[in-house]
Amino acid sequence: MPGVKTNERPGTRAQVKYVRSSAYKAREVLNLIRGKSYAQASEILLFSERRISDTVLKCLDSAAANAENNDLIPAEELYVAACYADEGPTLKRWRPRARGRATRIRKRTCHITVIVARYTPAQLDEMRAREEAKGSGSRTNAADARRARVAKSRERDEAREAAEAAEAHDHDHDHDHDHDHDHEGDDVSVMDDPTADSDADGESNPDDDTPFGPGSAHPLEGGDAPSSEFTIKGNADSMLYHPPESPFYDRTIAEVWFTDAATAEAAGFSLPPSMQDDSESNDAEADSGEEN
Repeated sequence: MPGVKTNERPGTRAQVKYVRSSAYKAREVLNLIRGKSYAQASEILLFSERRISDTVLKCLDSAAANAENNDLIPAEELYVAACYADEGPTLKRWRPRARGRATRIRKRTCHITVIVARYTPAQLDEMRAREEAKGSGSRTNAADARRARVAKSRERDEAREAAEAAEAHDHDHDHDHDHDHDHEGDDVSVMDDPTADSDADGESNPDDDTPFGPGSAHPLEGGDAPSSEFTIKGNADSMLYHPPESPFYDRTIAEVWFTDAATAEAAGFSLPPSMQDDSESNDAEADSGEEN
């Protein structure tokens, strides 16, 4: 009486069709896991250096999942009863060669089938006795262990994303807070320091509204000018002043206001370097015109 054919062997199966690899390469990997338990076969495929091993591992996991969900067989009691690769359709391509010739390129495909079956009760008892003798105890269900690893990895990713979002929010908040404190510190150090010479007269005037002498004033709470006569912005850190025609006028937060450029220069402020170059060139052109 003839034996059971490979493709008719009982068990739970899974198949992957039209794999873009030759059947020969797939068979080289399938020969490594044939007859192995599900756990051993998974380890072999996981550490195999063949690229086709990833596809075979997915097929093996699918067969084990089918056995668990459809036949209610735990994955730890399964082994690879049969596995084989059939040739699929071959894609024909052409490569140009010398002297107007062409060479055919054959892109092979294959169909991979993995069949898993349950160990007999005697084999299971023998396996458990062997494991107990080794002191390893019963192995954890491979599917449950895999699900636990996936859940833990997802929790770790979610926690990391939440931490990054919270850190980015705190960083933005601290940056805005520090920016406000920097300006407040500048105002205190330059304008409200009781020990500072506020109007450059040699005496300390903490309540004086002219921090850099007559023609200067503190900005209002929003940084605006105290009145319409103050049109020039001053920066106490860089000791630069910006008239309305300055390209930096709108971007500058006034730390002190001046009525005119002469007052700002008398207080020790100067124009930005770019405007100084323009003013010097204009003065030179004016002098040359007067000489002519």
